[in-house]
Amino acid sequence: MKFQEYWTLIYETDEKLNSTLIEYWKQYSYFDTWQFWFVAAMLVVPLIILFLSIDRTRIFEILFFGFTVHMLWGYTDTILGSTSHFVHHYFLLPLLPFALSLNAAVLPVGFMLVYQYCVNHNKNYYLYIAIASAIFAFGFATLEKYMGLISFNKGMNQFYVFLIDMGIVLIAYWLTRFIMRLKESND
Repeated sequence: MKFQEYWTLIYETDEKLNSTLIEYWKQYSYFDTWQFWFVAAMLVVPLIILFLSIDRTRIFEILFFGFTVHMLWGYTDTILGSTSHFVHHYFLLPLLPFALSLNAAVLPVGFMLVYQYCVNHNKNYYLYIAIASAIFAFGFATLEKYMGLISFNKGMNQFYVFLIDMGIVLIAYWLTRFIMRLKESND
């Protein structure tokens, strides 16, 4: 197949996929389903909690940490979703990332609050983040699977989600600490 033929096929396949996703969304994840409102609540409620509880004296540090978690989980979920390892069955809009509520709110906010607590109270970050990762992976993901909101395929399971959580929050922590050291050395 030639270069342009590939791109024509990719465009046609993409159009068909988007059309199918929109039809699926209208049928199973539309405004009149409890799943839509559950996913919407998972986006809005954590952001309200964050707004009310964030330490405003460290707001940029905490938000940078959360943004890093958001970006890393967003990219990771894109890979896991496109390979069908970790599938989100219900979503806000079919053309947005399927796990937007988790990657933009639930996980970043949860981990931001743990980070804030550990930094403000001089607690062992590694211990607390391991506990939080276990709660998200073995508790929250298991509940979502039981509710039919997600499915794991191709050997993916909650243990791998736990490992991914740990990897992401460790990278986010180290990157945040690095940025804070750069800031302090310039002050």
